[in-house]
Amino acid sequence: MFWSSALRRRLAFREGARLMTPVALGIGAWGLMTGVAMVKAGLSPLEAVLMTLLVYAGSAQLAAVPLLVAGAPAWVILATAFCVNLRFVVFSLHLRHYLMHMPRWRRLVHGYLTGDLSYAVFTRRYPQPPTTQAERDDQEAYLVGGYTVNWSCWILLSLAGVALAELIPQRWGLGFAGVLALVGILASMVTTRLQVLALLIASATAVAAYALPLRLNIVVSIGLAVLACFWLEQQLGRLARGRTGEAG
Repeated sequence: MFWSSALRRRLAFREGARLMTPVALGIGAWGLMTGVAMVKAGLSPLEAVLMTLLVYAGSAQLAAVPLLVAGAPAWVILATAFCVNLRFVVFSLHLRHYLMHMPRWRRLVHGYLTGDLSYAVFTRRYPQPPTTQAERDDQEAYLVGGYTVNWSCWILLSLAGVALAELIPQRWGLGFAGVLALVGILASMVTTRLQVLALLIASATAVAAYALPLRLNIVVSIGLAVLACFWLEQQLGRLARGRTGEAG
């Protein structure tokens, strides 16, 4: 929605963009590395550009590219990308209460353009959905301001990585830098004990199942972490309800 002049004129748009700007360098560095990695892995520049513009999900791109190059079955590639991006389902469910007053096409655009950090910054600034039209306008403008910076930095640096891939040597260690960037973003999103447990389960399972072909250890680790934490959350909920009943 960054083409909407009505949103860009609002103070909330500039506030969202300003708060996202300090992390733009990290986002851009990760995007640069992803662009280089796609070409180094064997994709043509055209394929890398199309993937950058259409997928717009660095972690899914990095997970899917080796599978594409290896000729993995389509279901494995799709399952891997889905599991890696499973967090966006949670983001969408949360943002639904903020955006349901909008037409469907507008919600779809917001869903496509909202990334991890823009979502985190937005929900920290607005913990509650809007109740008036003025609040709706301000919240949408703030969200758009944040992901305008996020999307611009990612796309521009990713395309630069595609263009400069042959000039950037492997010894620069961009792949490792990208992993560190992803770990940093992930760690900043872990704020509860249950999330810490999910991270530990997924990490341990990914290492234990590393020998699986076609990087299926990623799918297995995410699936096991989700199932384990879902079961634990249900058990904790039952325990809490039992204690409430006894107290009553």
